[in-house]
Amino acid sequence: EFVINAKETGKILMVNYEDINNLKTTTLDGAKFLHDGGFDSTGRYFLVAANASNKIAVVDTKEDKMAAIVNVGKTPHPGRGANFVDPKFGPVWATGHLGDDSISLIGTDPVKHKAQAWKVVRTLKGQGGGSLFIKTHPKSHNLWVDTALNPDPKVSQSVAVYDINNLDKGFVMLPIAEWSGLGEGAKRV
Repeated sequence: EFVINAKETGKILMVNYEDINNLKTTTLDGAKFLHDGGFDSTGRYFLVAANASNKIAVVDTKEDKMAAIVNVGKTPHPGRGANFVDPKFGPVWATGHLGDDSISLIGTDPVKHKAQAWKVVRTLKGQGGGSLFIKTHPKSHNLWVDTALNPDPKVSQSVAVYDINNLDKGFVMLPIAEWSGLGEGAKRV
């Protein structure tokens, strides 16, 4: 099945191509200006940013229906987002934002953590707006957040790293461009 974002319309099309001669299409109402997104850790729910609406649309791909529309910070830009287990709230999916310094963590377990599901359970303070990508790895306890489009070179040329096991501690800034030794001029990190 394909998940298709009809960006400006806010519509999400679920296209079942099991029978290529008889496509089954289900149209869902998301939020306007759908952009990028990714799946939760189970692969069932697709979370997609609606940049201009400051929302994340959550699609249940098993049932072909909307699970939720979640209000987040200004101009969310998750890339594929980041999945990890928050020590307090359980499984989450995270996004950074282009328009502010927040990082929104959305609960993604409607079975074992029903009270937190499809809500912003925690907002982290980042090093600035302009975030394009947020990443982690199942075997890592680090959450990496860039700010490549921030106007301050010290911010845009560095990466914020959080300890997933101690999110309240804040981030450590890694000056990647400075460490690169590339000299003067703009560097994209």
